[in-house]
Amino acid sequence: MSAPNTALVAISAALFGALAMFMLNPSPSNNSEINSDEAIRTMVGTMLDERDAENAASSEQILVAQATEISSQDINPETLYPMIENFLMDDPKILQRVSVALQEQLRLDEVSEAKIALVSFESEIYDDPDHVVLGNPDGDVTLVEFFDYNCVFCRAAMPDVARLLAEDPNLRVIFKEYPILSEDSVNAARVAIAVSKTPGADYWAFHELLYTARGQISGETALATAQSMGMNRVELELAARAADVTNIIQKSYILADGLKISGTPAFIIGDEIIPGAVGYERLRDSIANVRKCGSTVCNT
Repeated sequence: MSAPNTALVAISAALFGALAMFMLNPSPSNNSEINSDEAIRTMVGTMLDERDAENAASSEQILVAQATEISSQDINPETLYPMIENFLMDDPKILQRVSVALQEQLRLDEVSEAKIALVSFESEIYDDPDHVVLGNPDGDVTLVEFFDYNCVFCRAAMPDVARLLAEDPNLRVIFKEYPILSEDSVNAARVAIAVSKTPGADYWAFHELLYTARGQISGETALATAQSMGMNRVELELAARAADVTNIIQKSYILADGLKISGTPAFIIGDEIIPGAVGYERLRDSIANVRKCGSTVCNT
């Protein structure tokens, strides 16, 4: 069962179980309709409260087991499912709680899947000889960034990465070209890779200058920037067209797909993939936690 389906079963099981159990054990009261609604609300609320208090993984197993046990009894889904839908629509508070719980479970599933993927692709992430490494090559923590030169959020995050490089002498930073926004982005990435392979070239200075350029960043923008730094434009242009440059970009696409990264910037720190321009403090604190406990989130 896929992660989203598992999460949906886990959250729906609370409501499914409450309704099914009540159908199997109806109230003997004369006021059965009113008591049914109140009893079901109480049961669902209790199940959601218990779920909130439980560990997410064990709670999911409990709820799925409840749903499996109940569904094995003589319950007609054609009768039960409309009741679930009507119940949720008639009680917005319960619907909101179920929705919040579902979103949280989906988030936890995504985090779990990301951790597995990071282990599976560890070599591609950290050991690729073609990626750009700045900072301390022997640093105790590595920050990886997937970026696109035409990404406004990457531009916003660049000063945060610059500050981390300046302030943290034990940080290694890996840059992975991930041009996904336009053909101009691809052409700029080609030139940037060629710059990174040019002996004596200051890649970081080039990187910063390119992000401060106005307008759409293209291959021409990148070549002009490199030329302004004293690099040979013709040689760079030829190098940017090489097959190995194409291969480097393709490797980034394949890796991003395996990690389910679909936007930029995307950062990898320790056991977490962090999407978006989250700010200096978030990156700094995640790095500090990896040093402290081996994870971006420490329990103590």
